[in-house]
Amino acid sequence: MRSVIRIGSRESRLAVKQAEIIRDQIISCDPGVSVEIITMKTTGDKILDKSLEKIGGKGLFVKELDRALMDGGIDIAVHSLKDMPMEENPDLPILAYGRREDPRDVILYRPGLEELPEQAVIGTSSRRRMIQMERLYPGCTFRGIRGNVQTRMRKLETEGYDATLLAAAGLKRLGMEHVISRYFSVDEMIPAAGQGILAVQGRKGEQYGWTDKIDIPQSRAAALAERQFIRVTGGDCTSPCAAHAQVIGNELKLMGLYYNEDTEEYSVDVIVADTSKAGQAGETLAERMMRESL
Repeated sequence: MRSVIRIGSRESRLAVKQAEIIRDQIISCDPGVSVEIITMKTTGDKILDKSLEKIGGKGLFVKELDRALMDGGIDIAVHSLKDMPMEENPDLPILAYGRREDPRDVILYRPGLEELPEQAVIGTSSRRRMIQMERLYPGCTFRGIRGNVQTRMRKLETEGYDATLLAAAGLKRLGMEHVISRYFSVDEMIPAAGQGILAVQGRKGEQYGWTDKIDIPQSRAAALAERQFIRVTGGDCTSPCAAHAQVIGNELKLMGLYYNEDTEEYSVDVIVADTSKAGQAGETLAERMMRESL
């Protein structure tokens, strides 16, 4: 066991806050350990004028942290699970899944607005959010927007957007619930796979004595089901496919959104399974929805 644990994190306020949540949990498990947070700017944080699908996908948010883990510059990395690529590096496994924060999506109106105008301009770069917003607000149009929470809020005031869409989890972790104009239920807008869950990533073969204490079984089951659904459907950062699992006791209810790129139509379906078969549930639901969309 190490006497000093170095946590790698992106530089944004939210990323650091998430690293601090895990830091405090580690110290609670082992008060004798010293924990440092080492921040770095990832490629995905540097390039804000292009959509993720044009610059290389979600891997751009983890590449530098992965390299630091492999090189021994940090001992673990903390990520928002929804920002991690679906294909995991077996040498850098996810050691623990943190307690899930509010998984819902939210909308933030431009200051001065109390409701969306009929032809609202929505700031989002997420196709998943776009196709679901089109059903909720048929007259709206979309313009790309990227950056951390503070950057997006500044753009909302100065660049002609009427509203922008964000994850509730990040705003709540930052203590910024007051800026939320409306929450969308998970039925209205199915969240991204892993939304609201923190992932703790480490190196294969290393001993981490505290991981079992901070790993939340409900979060792990939900993560396995959601991410397997996205893998099987071929989803990535350019795909609007989505999945959200609710876990009560040993029962997992997985809701999936499958988008057919050929027909440009999407469908929603649900499967219920035992948590011990979470990954299998994601695969079964994905295969069924893909088959039925033909």
